[in-house]
Amino acid sequence: MAEAQALAGAPAMPFGAALEPKGGARFRLWAPAAKRVDLVLQEQVLPLKEAGEGWFELFEPSARAGMRYRYRIDGAALVPDPASRFQPQDAEGPSELVDPEGYTWRASAWRGRPWAEAVLYELHVGTFTAQGTYAGAAKKLEHLRRLGVTALELMPLSDFSGRRNWGYDGVLPYAPDSRYGRPEALKALVDEAHAAGLMVLLDVVYNHFGPKGNYLGLYAPQFFTERHKTPWGAAMNFAERWVREYFVHNALYWLTEFRLDGLRFDAVHAIHDDSPKHVLLELAERVRAAVGADRHVHLVLENDANQARFLGENKYTAQWNDDAHHGFHVLATGESDGYYVAYADAPAKHLARSLAEGFAYQGEVSPFTKAPRGEKSSELPPCAFVDFLQNHDQVGNRALGERLLPLCEEKIVRTLSAIQLLAPAVPLLFMGEEWGCRQPFLFFCDFPGELGEAVRNGRRAEFSRFASFAEPAARQRIPDPLAESTFKRSTLRWKDSESASGASWMSHYAALLELRAKEIAPRLAGARAGRWRMLGARAFEVAWEIARARLTLVANCDTQPVAVDSRPQGRLLWSNGEPGAAWSASWWISE
Repeated sequence: MAEAQALAGAPAMPFGAALEPKGGARFRLWAPAAKRVDLVLQEQVLPLKEAGEGWFELFEPSARAGMRYRYRIDGAALVPDPASRFQPQDAEGPSELVDPEGYTWRASAWRGRPWAEAVLYELHVGTFTAQGTYAGAAKKLEHLRRLGVTALELMPLSDFSGRRNWGYDGVLPYAPDSRYGRPEALKALVDEAHAAGLMVLLDVVYNHFGPKGNYLGLYAPQFFTERHKTPWGAAMNFAERWVREYFVHNALYWLTEFRLDGLRFDAVHAIHDDSPKHVLLELAERVRAAVGADRHVHLVLENDANQARFLGENKYTAQWNDDAHHGFHVLATGESDGYYVAYADAPAKHLARSLAEGFAYQGEVSPFTKAPRGEKSSELPPCAFVDFLQNHDQVGNRALGERLLPLCEEKIVRTLSAIQLLAPAVPLLFMGEEWGCRQPFLFFCDFPGELGEAVRNGRRAEFSRFASFAEPAARQRIPDPLAESTFKRSTLRWKDSESASGASWMSHYAALLELRAKEIAPRLAGARAGRWRMLGARAFEVAWEIARARLTLVANCDTQPVAVDSRPQGRLLWSNGEPGAAWSASWWISE
């Protein structure tokens, strides 16, 4: 097994092809619906042997790193390895044998950073730089370090069909997509980040496969179940042992072979499991056991159901807090379409509760779903939540992909960013946010024929229920997700960071993150949920007990001032106006 896996103590991976230390390679495929499986290795056709429980396997002494292979199912369909480490000719082409020990790590002493120090920066490798590669992203690490970021969060890399994609249509979860570079280039990015003191987390998708390029249904239909549905297609059958193992080992693979510092699990509310132990709990337990206590490894959820049960010691480190985002966004824009309707009645109250206790909805009925949502989160520490003003979802899932600045005044964003970045919850920035980026981040993909047309039409139909897109002519303004121009419009213009406006915004963000690193992050170990009170319809106070100190925020998110009955005790950390002034935030700390 790879040096990284040996280092971390991860178990040998049962899936895929593995080079043997003395030469040759072992090939294994779980194909319970197949009668015969052949290995097509370069020009050779070699039959695999049945090994029980639906497994087929073969040791081939001539196999070497760099060789390409496929599996032939029942003498007909040629398919890639579902645990391929690399797909040089896209998702539907042959897989390549990769030597996991072929990369020499330089930052070998790296063991990560505590979660309390995390400042996350979400990026899409393909649009982060003009190069759209791992190597291109590596050239920006010094920019992020100087800004005060401590962790990259990469949008999904699993191989997808086509030339461009957000990554959530991946079909080969073990293969980093070839559009961004070889696996060794991804390892080099991680290595250089570690040398710069930056963690690297990866977004993984375990709730569905993309609509093109996945062949598991041909030979392993047991991967899927009709008992549950997801918005994106067939649900995974986590009651099946080898399906569970496939995804548990995928998590271990990324954390050990690529030495990542954590994973962000996409939309786990769509991971349905009827087993006695939910697969999410099993996965967390096995990751914690495998990586050992000498590494800081962080597991982060996206969970629209707000299930606090998955957070805590030996479970998941934190959860993306959509409730906080929605409170921020409604205060900034006044929007009430879609799920924002659940926050439009009292956005400041929802935000204050989110900042203090985690979730705004802890079992109350949501006006959007008309059903109870969430579980009690007020006993969880602040760092169990990741707060953001923008991310790929909240920007890219808008019809026109607008970021926050085109939707409201600059003073509003400066005030809200000061609330977000100095609050005890872990903050996340979306690429370009630090220079006040106004470029859209649009939904894009690259599917051919009828599938592409269905995606194009479905994207426009999705917004027909919004008043501003009710008319067909208005929906024609929605950018075509298949057009290369849509992708290019989403690629960051780094020259904008060099403008006077860009420099001003970066100075604002860097100063706040420097203050966070100096005054707040060192005190977050053992921090407890806060207490909050309203000072007006759009004004509030939140106070947290952190190590040896009390941190207090007074914020007014209104165009009119409010009276503040008492000034918090302690030292003023940051303020953009007198307490209670219009669109102001003030922070105090008392030792």
